Amino acid sequence: MRSKVDNSGGRERYSHRMGIIEPALANIRHAKAMNRFDDRGRRKVSAQCRLDDIVHNLGKIALSRPGYATGEPATG
Repeated sequence: MRSKVDNSGGRERYSHRMGIIEPALANIRHAKAMNRFDDRGRRKVSAQCRLDDIVHNLGKIALSRPGYATGEPATG
């Protein structure tokens, strides 16, 4: 790992991952308790990952739009 990260390109890629990818994975795994796969096989696990990603993105949409999560009409 040190050889992958210990150069300018590696540091940039790693910092990008830590800033964008890791928080999303942590939210899916810990806050939403989606930390296990219910099925076996690549197709089923891939489908479950996509569903988990959809749930995460819908949550982000709900938090970013005023009144969306509570059903109140948006103002403005």
